[in-house]
Amino acid sequence: MQNGFRDHLKDKKRIVIKIGTSSLTHKETNYLNLRVIESLARVLTDLRNRGIDVALVSSGAIAVGRQSMHIDRRPATVAEKQALAAVGQAQLIMAYERVFSMYNQDIAQILITKYTFLNDMNRENALNTFHELFAMNVVPVINENDTVATHEIEFGDNDRLGAIVAALTGADLLILLTDTDGLYTADPSVDPDSARIPEVSYIDDQIMSLATGTNSDVGTGGMAAKLFAAQMAAAAGADVVIAKGDDPLNIHRILDGEDIGTMIMAHKNPEFDLKKYIQEY
Repeated sequence: MQNGFRDHLKDKKRIVIKIGTSSLTHKETNYLNLRVIESLARVLTDLRNRGIDVALVSSGAIAVGRQSMHIDRRPATVAEKQALAAVGQAQLIMAYERVFSMYNQDIAQILITKYTFLNDMNRENALNTFHELFAMNVVPVINENDTVATHEIEFGDNDRLGAIVAALTGADLLILLTDTDGLYTADPSVDPDSARIPEVSYIDDQIMSLATGTNSDVGTGGMAAKLFAAQMAAAAGADVVIAKGDDPLNIHRILDGEDIGTMIMAHKNPEFDLKKYIQEY
């Protein structure tokens, strides 16, 4: 079903897509879900073929590292987390390289920390790199550099990283793919009468109160993290859609104006300052 509020989504020119660990891995084993990855590569390549700039913020490195090292629990220490991220990131980017190459689509790996955006020269260099990659028809695949990030310079979740990339690059749409099909009036796992909210014009305290956390053993974000990210991206001028990530074809459905997930409307703040936003939040 199409929604008139979303007709303008078909005209988007630069899209940042964030996909969470729970969407990239099988719930039963936490191994990579190759069906999702292959579908994601096909969809993003098709967007590039339409002339749309696309950037992918991908979680999953630590989960992949855990499976490779046969560790069935969350990392117990920062050093263990960083080691698993180093192992997993290499395998994750190789998986993306294999599937994107099936469609002759070049990708680039970008690993960053919060310092990348707080330092003026680094932020400018990052922006220039994104612009050159888009001009070369390359899809950047972005993740936090967990191997070197410390508490002071980590983002904490890739939802926020997705919003920051969207703000930096001037994207006009941020799609947050997750394990739920949008924001609900109540926790749907508890309240069978809860209903999905198709559109949100502005995220206020009432909307934030609807957010529920995640019970996932592999992810770091929850609905609250997605709403905080949506606030940032919307203030920077991007529409945001929170949608289910187990079927990447939902990306096409979103751009076709279908009633998929929850859309948070852009409300560009002329005083928005990315560096200040990162420092404060």
